[in-house]
Amino acid sequence: MPHSPADEPASPAPAPDGVARATPTPDDATPTLDEQYAADDHLGHRTLLVAAAYVVLRRGDEVLLQLRRGTGYRDGHWAVLAGHVDPGESVHEAAVREAAEEAGVTVRVDDLRPLTTLHRFERGGPAVEQRVDVFFEARTWTGDPSRREEDKAEDLAWFPLADLPAPVVPHERLVLDALARGEDPPRVVSLPS
Repeated sequence: MPHSPADEPASPAPAPDGVARATPTPDDATPTLDEQYAADDHLGHRTLLVAAAYVVLRRGDEVLLQLRRGTGYRDGHWAVLAGHVDPGESVHEAAVREAAEEAGVTVRVDDLRPLTTLHRFERGGPAVEQRVDVFFEARTWTGDPSRREEDKAEDLAWFPLADLPAPVVPHERLVLDALARGEDPPRVVSLPS
């Protein structure tokens, strides 16, 4: 029997960003967890990462930092806008949400420029210390930054990248120091302790 192009499934059309995506059909139901993974797939043999999103809000050569207080982690240190990724949320959505919650500014996902991803972990440490930190830079936003979480931040201020206050959360300082030198940080950094 002759073969014609009409007998083949249609190729997905490229999306506006140029990436071809398949259109799901009714037979493409999302598999359940039982269908995706063996029952013991994540028990003691895999690293489960705690994800966080960071926003380096830039105004020229200045960066917005907040002085941590009452968080239980690096209180008394200066830090960029950041927080954990909530269930069902992307790192981009978390970055946008954290900027709004912590500084009252609206950042669009399209205005987030990826900077780096840090994998911080303790060798032999607890699973909760396996962390992946995704850093974004934002130079465009709406609203005037102000301290919104007074129970978690003592102060919020702009600082020149070349003259940061002390102390800054150490893993965040790595990223800010690269920016101060006019460099992009490495795309992925592993920080074992």
